[in-house]
Amino acid sequence: MFKTNRGLSAVVWLALAAVATTVQAQPFGTELHNTLMPAAGGMGGVSIARPQDVVSGINGNPATLTQFRGTQFHFGGAWADVTFKMTQTGNIPTVGPALIQPFSATSSAPGTPVGNFGVSQDFSAFGLPAVFALGFVTTSGGFADFRDVPQSNGTNMGSTIFNLPASLGVDLTDRWSVGATASLGIAFFDSPFIRHSGMTPDYAPRGTFGTNFRLTEATTIGAYYQTEQSYTFDNAVVFDPLFLPFQANVDVNMELPRNIGFGIANSALLDGRLLLGVDVLYKMWDEAALFKAVYDNQWVVQLGSQLSLGAIRLRSGYVWAANPLDSSPDTNVGGVVVPGGLPAVQYTEGLLAITSRHRITAGVGVVDVLPGVDFDLMAGGMFRDSEQIGPLTTTSVSSYWVGAGLTWRFSRGSCCPTGAPNSWAGR
Repeated sequence: MFKTNRGLSAVVWLALAAVATTVQAQPFGTELHNTLMPAAGGMGGVSIARPQDVVSGINGNPATLTQFRGTQFHFGGAWADVTFKMTQTGNIPTVGPALIQPFSATSSAPGTPVGNFGVSQDFSAFGLPAVFALGFVTTSGGFADFRDVPQSNGTNMGSTIFNLPASLGVDLTDRWSVGATASLGIAFFDSPFIRHSGMTPDYAPRGTFGTNFRLTEATTIGAYYQTEQSYTFDNAVVFDPLFLPFQANVDVNMELPRNIGFGIANSALLDGRLLLGVDVLYKMWDEAALFKAVYDNQWVVQLGSQLSLGAIRLRSGYVWAANPLDSSPDTNVGGVVVPGGLPAVQYTEGLLAITSRHRITAGVGVVDVLPGVDFDLMAGGMFRDSEQIGPLTTTSVSSYWVGAGLTWRFSRGSCCPTGAPNSWAGR
């Protein structure tokens, strides 16, 4: 019986992680990447070859940090909101006598605020072709609330994951740079069945290794590899001895996946005033603990543009993301057979259903809105998508997000903003 309830705890947490990132509005699976950054976000998150804000370099390809001169500090925030509706037409067993019964409802949770900031320092004044950077990045987070629906068995959940990255980019030649990021992840989660669990924290490291190469004066390519990030939430679920012969404290394991990214950017058109970029991401969900039971590996294609009109930057983007849901989910989660079998797993998939393939974005930036200060504004939307998952579960999701940020440039960075002669790949 302990094994049975341990299997259910895995499903319960999967539902939590999924819904929490669902209400974040714009993830690929459960990760945001650079889609909510004030500058990169206006270009659909495109940032692997030529990021337009320093935090996107820290959070993406660290080899691109050498494109940012002097000292730069960036602070940005965003608001993401989602309309998430779920229809369940059959009973799903839980621990104890209660069931998740048939219901059709929209989550009543509010939208989610997101904050990101970073600072970079160029060491060329010391004869070192390197840039060091620190940041604070929101990886995922949000809330969902169906407590006003009795049939949902009091489902109310939340999750937040932050990362604290330290990055180094180094120019090996005038055209070739490499970089690495070491990041500490901080995660908090609470499962939907509150009588069995509470908010639980954990910490996990992650590494990113990147390279960037300038093919011509107008064309740059970049790539990075990112390791998995493994969390173990100790005693995350505590089952009431009323339903067990003893009290069972259960640890829950979860991994964010390994990622591979490739990007190309070109500024040959309109005398260098038009920057076009393409990023491709490959997310290895099939190897990530817990998520491999319900997700397939996922491809993401991001297209972005930026037109420079004096001090004004006009941005647009389009994103295509494959539906990651596994059409044949595994009823064995973490080596334990899930109570309720396939319908329970498909219910979990419904909560994880970030199935919309198409997103659009737009943004505007102003260089030197104040002396040495740049301003960026972006907005985007994910088109409504409905998904039938097995015979009992249907989901519908759409979302929008808005964000803004300021970048302060000091020392050489203040007099020579990104895109000046000593910086070949920026604004």
